[in-house]
Amino acid sequence: MIGILLVVLFLVLMLIGVPIAFVIGIVSFIGVLSIETLPEVTVPIKMLNGIDSFVLLAVPLFILAANLMNHGKISQKLIDLALSVVGHIRGGLAHSNILVSMMFAGVSGAAQADTAGVGKILIPNMKKQGYDTETAVAVTAASSTVGVVIPPSIPMIIFAGLTNASIGALFLGGIVPGILIGVSMMIFVYFMALKKGYPRSERSSLRSFSKLFLQSFPALLTPVIIIGGIITGFFTATEAAAVASLYTFVISMFYYKTLKLADLPGILKDTLALSSLSLFALAAASALGELMSYYQLSVIAQQFFVDNVGAKWVFILIIIAFFLFIGTFMDAIPAMILFVPIILPTATLFEMDPVHLGLIVVITLAIGLITPPYGLCLLLAAKIGDLSIERSMLAVLPYIAIILVVLLFVAFFPEIAFYLPKLINPDLFL
Repeated sequence: MIGILLVVLFLVLMLIGVPIAFVIGIVSFIGVLSIETLPEVTVPIKMLNGIDSFVLLAVPLFILAANLMNHGKISQKLIDLALSVVGHIRGGLAHSNILVSMMFAGVSGAAQADTAGVGKILIPNMKKQGYDTETAVAVTAASSTVGVVIPPSIPMIIFAGLTNASIGALFLGGIVPGILIGVSMMIFVYFMALKKGYPRSERSSLRSFSKLFLQSFPALLTPVIIIGGIITGFFTATEAAAVASLYTFVISMFYYKTLKLADLPGILKDTLALSSLSLFALAAASALGELMSYYQLSVIAQQFFVDNVGAKWVFILIIIAFFLFIGTFMDAIPAMILFVPIILPTATLFEMDPVHLGLIVVITLAIGLITPPYGLCLLLAAKIGDLSIERSMLAVLPYIAIILVVLLFVAFFPEIAFYLPKLINPDLFL
């Protein structure tokens, strides 16, 4: 009975607009109070233990790297390079938007930072060049989702911490799906551009491209350093995040000279504000996780699947549908903290590789970044483009369909994603 009341309370608090982190915290505290064998101090202890992790230091550090890129105007250089590569194709600015998101994803691991950094530049420019606002907003928001698929990825780091899956395997496994999502979006944009007559720029000369490539090379080197260091064991994911932040600071300050010491307090403040949202939600989810453990939800879930689901493919479809629903109102980090420990035993029962499960969960939750009411990337892009959420949602639907198709390929043909990690480092799967 208490469990049902807690679920009702959870839903009511969400419906009246209470932030999800506070919803989780309130339900956790009330739930623990209702159990005589659990002391009240369980909630703050679990919240503190939930974020007392070396791995979680990667979250603010990758966000810091993204903020340094944006404030250091490295995003603009990546945009210029992307334009020189695909700007001559019909709808070139939209193609550049997608391509630069794929480049940005290799540094930040945070989709929201991509939406903010790229969107502030490209959405106004796309509108000036004759793109309708719906296209500008939808392309920016949807392409930002590759930020959590192409490594480094903050949700992948959290998933690895929860399941002991290889971070290196997850990172390498995200490369092919991320590229497939980006390329598929560009194909769709091309046909849409032909239909709507979107403009294209002149083809860049080899000299112009070479100049832009050399200017952007230090920034493009960042993902190589991060991923290379992790898969070779030279440093951990957290150390990689620290290296990324330091490296981005150095090239912005001394190579590009677009960053000043006076900018640092504002950058650090923005980083702390954004990090605190994710980490507080994570802390609250850890407390609620203790409550869910008390009620043995993982055992109940496993028994349900054993009794009612006899096929692995049905289990996968249920997991995708479940996280699609959860992602509409909850951030990826607390969603994984709450529900991955519940489904992991069942996934193991179906002999499902944790890395495969991680890719499915991360890509599915990436869709939540562009689906209201949560949809942070869509909300941010809509705000930049001054477009209503209703119109933004309609515009982004084709891109959601694209991500879903890639997700289903990864779910049912995992060798597509596993090819690269097995080719580069087979030991990651031993």
